[in-house]
Amino acid sequence: MDDVHIEGRWHVESPLDAQGREIIPQDFLRGRALHWDAPLVLPLYRRGRALDFSQTGLNFAVVNGRFATLCERLGIQHQIQLIPARVEEHPEPYFVLNTLRLIRCVDEARCEELSFWEPRHGEPERVGHYRNVVGLKVDPEKVGDAHIFRPWGWPVALIVSERVKRALEDEGLSGPRFVEV
Repeated sequence: MDDVHIEGRWHVESPLDAQGREIIPQDFLRGRALHWDAPLVLPLYRRGRALDFSQTGLNFAVVNGRFATLCERLGIQHQIQLIPARVEEHPEPYFVLNTLRLIRCVDEARCEELSFWEPRHGEPERVGHYRNVVGLKVDPEKVGDAHIFRPWGWPVALIVSERVKRALEDEGLSGPRFVEV
């Protein structure tokens, strides 16, 4: 998660393409590679201290070169796509993080509360997916060798393995807050 309680931190808005059009957030929640001809543009909602990891209001993950280098060092760069982006007023390289793995791993019995999209909700493409998840828990048996992924049916959650969590903490990357699932 994004640690929104860091004092004086920036808040980044959702990305725009080179023509200034909003990017559809659902594209980043499908576990597929995406392509743009030019770097995405990330406006600032609130200026402040730049972070190594942050999320926009629409759940886009924004990371910097330190995060990218750490993923390479851990050998997990094939599990993600780093889409080049420019953050307003910041010359250093940033990326919009696209996870390439979507895994059916929600442990429904251990979650505190679940509700599902039903036909009566009027969104047929979501029927059978989770409408709400409280106290998310994943089944580690279903995760396999994934170190960074989103759970199928509830892709708003960005999950990293304990190995990645420790590496982010050891490296002192700013921005992430971890909740055990």
